[in-house]
Amino acid sequence: MSAIPKFDKNTVVVVFGASGDLAKKKTFPALFGLFREGYLDPSTKIIGYARSHLTKAELQSRITPHLKFNNVKDHEKITQDFFNLITYVSGNYDTDEGYNKLRQEIEIFESERQITQPHRLFYFALPPSVFLSVAKQIRKLLYADNGITRIIVEKPFGRDLETARELQNDLSPLFNEEEIYRIDHYLGKELVKNLIVLRFGNQFLNSAWNKDNIQSIQISFKEPFGTEGRGGYFDSIGIIRDVMQNHLLQVLTLLTMERPASFDPESVRDEKVNVLKAMEPIDVNDILIGQYGKSEDGKKPSYLDDETVKKGSKCITFAALAFHINNDRWRGVPIIMRAGKALNEGKVEIRLQYRDVPSGMFQNIPNNELVIRVQPNESVYMKFNAKTPGLSNESQVTDLDLTYAHRYQGFWVPEAYEALIRDALLGDHSNFVRDDELDVSWSLFTPLLNYLEGPDGPQPEIYPYGTRGPKGLKEYLKKHNYNVLENRSDYTWPITTPDDKK
Repeated sequence: MSAIPKFDKNTVVVVFGASGDLAKKKTFPALFGLFREGYLDPSTKIIGYARSHLTKAELQSRITPHLKFNNVKDHEKITQDFFNLITYVSGNYDTDEGYNKLRQEIEIFESERQITQPHRLFYFALPPSVFLSVAKQIRKLLYADNGITRIIVEKPFGRDLETARELQNDLSPLFNEEEIYRIDHYLGKELVKNLIVLRFGNQFLNSAWNKDNIQSIQISFKEPFGTEGRGGYFDSIGIIRDVMQNHLLQVLTLLTMERPASFDPESVRDEKVNVLKAMEPIDVNDILIGQYGKSEDGKKPSYLDDETVKKGSKCITFAALAFHINNDRWRGVPIIMRAGKALNEGKVEIRLQYRDVPSGMFQNIPNNELVIRVQPNESVYMKFNAKTPGLSNESQVTDLDLTYAHRYQGFWVPEAYEALIRDALLGDHSNFVRDDELDVSWSLFTPLLNYLEGPDGPQPEIYPYGTRGPKGLKEYLKKHNYNVLENRSDYTWPITTPDDKK
């Protein structure tokens, strides 16, 4: 068995916003997961920083319920070993005092370890309103002039093209692009990371990954719950900003880009930018938007029933958008991105539907489909036609199925944040958003958002909580070349992936 690669020894990781939900539910558990699996060197120093006055014991009590232990037997020992790496500093985000205390903690640690070339990683588990204040203080008081400084910035990276450029213009004098890691956690998900290998590492798929063989693509995001009291925040964001301009667009670029020359981070990111530049503007007359109402049984509230939502809000909780890529590979293939809250189920998946079988001996035989389920129950399966067992020559739809939970038992599949923090510590930008990529993506979405949020923006269609979305969805998919399997009894449902609803 090969040795597990380690990060640089004596790295300092500072988590800003350490007392908040993101830090306790994602950032610290991700660092723990890396430590548990041997991918975070025990010499690492982790410092939490926030305005809250907490003892280390209080911080530990907040984080511990969110830690996952996998097959570790001695939970207490590994938990204690992990928290031995952590200290906590309280201070404001916009004054020197707290940062001077933080600098003292860092310098004492590095002096004791006789570090001459520091390696410092700063994680912004913070609201965007304080990004710039923290960035300025890091540059002023904590920057490692004779070593490595990296910052991880959480989305949202602006609200539109103008604010994204403003944020970039503010950060660029402080840090160069190599030092900035814009984290989109979907790029750390196992099935999203697998797209490059799946596409370009399999000739039978790669050779058919084009307009000559594929007639439509869907990228779907479905949540079975509504805003649940967070409507005040969501009302200013909407489903398009929340998951489509970032998470789902990242999936789309990896799904449609040309083959990179290598796994070099800039080679991968170059191809993502190239395919974004080839996308036609989003047609505001070719969209489907909705807002969830009460459930059909009246038990679940409507979006407007949320007391934190402003009265009469036209906030969009469901959207289906059509993308068209004007290049030789994809010209003429509609790509539907759809996302919604308060739907009938929770899942994220990619669905490529292949063109019809030539007519002749087969009449109305269903289309083949390649389905990549990102979450839950990660899987890849191909829906294909096979003869019905017995004496009949009739066919039925079945599948070839790779379900990770069955095929990869005993493998550690890292959480998205675990994978991405590991990449940042190693200096690998492959799975992070580059500045020009961010600019092109906002250029694509900003005109649509201006139209929807303008004074004459359309009224979203109300759909019942717990359904598949607006009534027009089925026709919208048909309009964009997706053939729905009308008779669902024609499909032999796989045991390992029972939920294949459209």
